Amino acid sequence: MNILPPGSTIGILGGGQLGRMLALAAAQLGFDVCVFTDEPDSPASRVAARTFVGSYLDSAALGDFARHVQVVTSEFENVPAHTADALIAAGVRVCPNPRALAVAQDRFDEKSFFNAHGIATPRFAAVASQGDLDTACVEIGAPAILKTRRLGYDGHGQIRIHGVGDAAGTYEKLGAPGILEGFCPFEREISIIAARGADGAIAFYDLCENEHSGGILSRTILPARVGAAVVVHAQQAARLVLEAFDYIGVLTIEFFVMRDGSIIANEMAPRVHNSGHWSIEGALTSQFEQHVRAIAGWPLGPTTRTADIEMVNLIGDDAHSWSELAADPNARLHLYGKRDARAGRKMGHVTRLKRA
Repeated sequence: MNILPPGSTIGILGGGQLGRMLALAAAQLGFDVCVFTDEPDSPASRVAARTFVGSYLDSAALGDFARHVQVVTSEFENVPAHTADALIAAGVRVCPNPRALAVAQDRFDEKSFFNAHGIATPRFAAVASQGDLDTACVEIGAPAILKTRRLGYDGHGQIRIHGVGDAAGTYEKLGAPGILEGFCPFEREISIIAARGADGAIAFYDLCENEHSGGILSRTILPARVGAAVVVHAQQAARLVLEAFDYIGVLTIEFFVMRDGSIIANEMAPRVHNSGHWSIEGALTSQFEQHVRAIAGWPLGPTTRTADIEMVNLIGDDAHSWSELAADPNARLHLYGKRDARAGRKMGHVTRLKRA
């Protein structure tokens, strides 16, 4: 893999806040960024050198985009397979590789992949009809969660099944092929953010402890309140995944920590992740710079955490408190440049560092 010198151009698929923060990190290292998005007015486009607006299925538009960049990455995992194929056909490198994206897009394939590599998950079953759901409820039991196999995020596409009797008519409500997952009586939720460079080097960030509200990440704290064995097991799992995919870039895996100290994999994100936003101020190398370093072929940076951390998402109207947060000397405020503060929409985040 060629090492990209400063002055090269990185392509980002997607125009959201993750793309925005990737573009800012790339600029600090001397790279230009081109964004390809289907949104005419996106947060990432306003900090990028150039934006291409088009359909992710438009081969001609993607080919034009590919001629202006040296490597392409993604800020979201639901990139159509056609998009990656068209870019590769146009002669541009895509990182991470499309296989990792494809597995992460399908919850059944994702959990099957975890199990095939010895990583524990909740009990699960594919559901393509009400009959499948009835059978799965008997086999897995309840409570359980019915989720769409594809395109679910931030709590969307999920239905809680409290008892086997609740399953009647539920598949029709889901409206798409799904997966039934057994409920995990977990003690806390954590995520591990890891990176793998083009040379195969792997770096881990400290574990994040996460709290959700309405299916959306609301708060992350570090250090996570877990023992050393949990750290070891999470790092082992992340290493297995990174090496299985010959992965280049940042990857996140979310886990449930059970009462006995074991960990159960929930899902993975082949990209930078909301739970790692703290790293902008709280680590020697942010997850965004780390991802840029990896896909450019540069050495990975140090991941040392510099303080205890609390990161809080600003969701919907929370962003209206920006003036108070800006006046707080202990708050590091990040706003994503989104025009409308809709309910459930991630508008920004605020990080507080507590140094010894």
